[in-house]
Amino acid sequence: MSVLSKLPFELFVGLRYLRAKRKSHFTTFISITSMVGIALGVAVLIVVLSVMNGFGTELRSRILGVASHLQITEGSNTLSNWQSVMREIDGIPHVVAAAPFVMAQGMLSFGPVAQGTLVRGVLPDAEVKVAEFAEKMKVGKLADLHAGEFGIILGTDLAYSLGLTVGDKVVLMSPSGQATPVGTMPRMKQFKLIGLFEMGYQAYDSGLALIHMEDAAKLYRMEDKVSGLRLKLDDPFLTSVVAPEIASRLSGRGNYYLSDWVQENPNFFQALKMEKRIMSIIMVLVVAVAAFNIVSTLIMAVIDKRADIAIMRTFGASPHSIMKIFIIQGVLIGVIGTLSGVGLGILITLNVDVIVPFIEQLFNTKFLAKDVYYISEVPSQLLWSDVSVIALTSFILSLLATLYPSYKASQINPAEALRYE
Repeated sequence: MSVLSKLPFELFVGLRYLRAKRKSHFTTFISITSMVGIALGVAVLIVVLSVMNGFGTELRSRILGVASHLQITEGSNTLSNWQSVMREIDGIPHVVAAAPFVMAQGMLSFGPVAQGTLVRGVLPDAEVKVAEFAEKMKVGKLADLHAGEFGIILGTDLAYSLGLTVGDKVVLMSPSGQATPVGTMPRMKQFKLIGLFEMGYQAYDSGLALIHMEDAAKLYRMEDKVSGLRLKLDDPFLTSVVAPEIASRLSGRGNYYLSDWVQENPNFFQALKMEKRIMSIIMVLVVAVAAFNIVSTLIMAVIDKRADIAIMRTFGASPHSIMKIFIIQGVLIGVIGTLSGVGLGILITLNVDVIVPFIEQLFNTKFLAKDVYYISEVPSQLLWSDVSVIALTSFILSLLATLYPSYKASQINPAEALRYE
């Protein structure tokens, strides 16, 4: 009690009002309910955003396992002097590898089944430096692609949809035709399936075929040209820094076009941002509902303490001091709820890999079935910037919720409040 008595008057009274009294158990119950509501709202918001961050990071890593960080092409979607371009960009900071490629549309045919696909012609030794195919091979090796042998490597889903197994022969047709006595016919070549990869991303596993770059050049009549160069950076988020440096080096040598991994997948990443933004708004509304329970808590506290307020006013307390007492009471409810929610949210987020399997085992279910989803585990990535914004938002909402009841308390007339006491 001696410690409390040394506190400022408003803080001392505000702390006392948080404690249960014989006649104010219901008010205290509502205060506790407000704290719990804020804590749960903050915790859920932290967990949801962390899981969404985890999904975004996981999907981004899978996309970057195949997509180039930066890509260099010319206006006609070809690159005729790719060797000299590679020499020009050699030594640019943050560029760790480069690989030429041929990219084109194709049609795979096996028996009565046919399916369209993207065909990427690669140099295996260079491709392993810019993509993760070597680590994602289910059958065979990327190095098994040899010029002139017309081998092909498919995504697991694409091979399954065509009914192919390793060793089967499949016909690859090019949309660029060749003139024949009976008209224009598509160019086609028989390839042998020598490997399967699984990147864990449907767009690639069901729609990408790899062949040797020289074989692709023959099929698509590229001669000594390629479609472009794929670059890998030590940090994929530095594309905006590296691209101007590359453009400066190549200026005056031709009409080169640079694109990065975000530009190649604009809809996907825009959808992720929009989903996270909408989910954040929904969760903040949940916190707001809990925070504004403080309004009802303080209104009931003001009604319950009308006589106390009148006595304090008669002893010289100003309306401003009365207002501060109830602001402090409401803010303390918000702070305790926010800190509890932050602690709970961080604890859950850091243990998602343990909690989710436990719940799955307890209820004998699977949240992300492998045969339906391409991510079978619930990922999580805690960002302290998110935690800070959530905690600050919760505090501000709690503070705003105290203003009206506190103002009404400061306007109580002592004579009117004590008339019937």
